[in-house]
Amino acid sequence: MAHEHATVAEEEYLQTIYWLMEAGLPITGANIARAMQLSPPTVHEMLGRLEQDGYIVRADDKSLRFSSEGRAQAETIVRRHRLIERFLTDVVGVAWDDVHEEAERLEHAMSPVFEHWMTTSIGDAETCPHGHPIDPGKRVPGVPLADVEVGASVRVLRFENEAEDVLHYLKDAGLEPGLEGTVSASERDEIAVESGERLLTLTRSVAETVSVKADPSPPPRTALPEQLVLGKDRYGR
Repeated sequence: MAHEHATVAEEEYLQTIYWLMEAGLPITGANIARAMQLSPPTVHEMLGRLEQDGYIVRADDKSLRFSSEGRAQAETIVRRHRLIERFLTDVVGVAWDDVHEEAERLEHAMSPVFEHWMTTSIGDAETCPHGHPIDPGKRVPGVPLADVEVGASVRVLRFENEAEDVLHYLKDAGLEPGLEGTVSASERDEIAVESGERLLTLTRSVAETVSVKADPSPPPRTALPEQLVLGKDRYGR
């Protein structure tokens, strides 16, 4: 039976597992370790605790899934994280590329009363500043910008990798959720988008983690890029 409340450490893992599930990536110990930048033995030990506490279920092929209670706990912490990010940008005035790690520090200590007040403060906002739905289950389907063909129209939906160095890079490049433009170049190492009179360029590895609505839309991939799992990782630009 699941505990009524997960510990802070368990919440961190449940949140990471939820991000993997949301992105459609395999929920495995290896992906969790990579996303959290932890050693496999450390992750293995915590996954055993999560299983014992009733938050996850391990299949015969060693893949993982949430129990109903585990998913409920994960959705609560993910919603709280994104709500804090939106509050920090819209009410406090913190830049959107600086709020992710600050929200991680605050999300475990917020009372239900303060959460309700924060929800009221952000009005009708439906996403965090990086484009993810505040209320779980309302994720708009998108495709990686790296897959879009030259000449296609795009609208940026969200940034899948919320590591602050990646967010700083995206902001410096001129990208933000809601931006509309046309893919003007798709090279081996670089993608370019024209938006109005601006030409925005970014590396292909980062473009893999930018979800967009595209017209025409590229064919679906048989596998998603591994960059999507790196919620806290640092990788080439």
